[in-house]
Amino acid sequence: MASACWVFSSNGDVPPDAFVGGEDNGEPVFVVRGSLNNSQVPGKLLSSHGCCYVPWGGKENPLTEYEVLCDFNGMWIDCSGANIPPNALTGGETEDGEPLYVGRVFHDGTLTVGKVQPSHGVCYVPYGGEELPYQDYQILVEC
Repeated sequence: MASACWVFSSNGDVPPDAFVGGEDNGEPVFVVRGSLNNSQVPGKLLSSHGCCYVPWGGKENPLTEYEVLCDFNGMWIDCSGANIPPNALTGGETEDGEPLYVGRVFHDGTLTVGKVQPSHGVCYVPYGGEELPYQDYQILVEC
């Protein structure tokens, strides 16, 4: 199993071979992670916004510096609750050291990327200023 490659970027820039995790009005949504409040949080990047967004503390948090998942051989599988497959991609961790995984859901006509937090049994996505929980989601796994 190949390990994930995370490439530092900022201000909406997208490195070559960035992993597309979804779409929003025809624009690709890239898989990213960002640092916030002593956590490393998976989230989404829409390049046209000039920042990424990570779900944390009930909010959609914009960050201008982030890491983009690149050159990754993975796929999405259906998942729910805290049933994390053994080959799920760890995309970060909470301030308490709990692993966070990369998840996505369909919301408001978009395919939006966020974090799966096993202790909460949901995938949180950043959208419209909020952190929205979904019990049924797709999780990113390594092939």
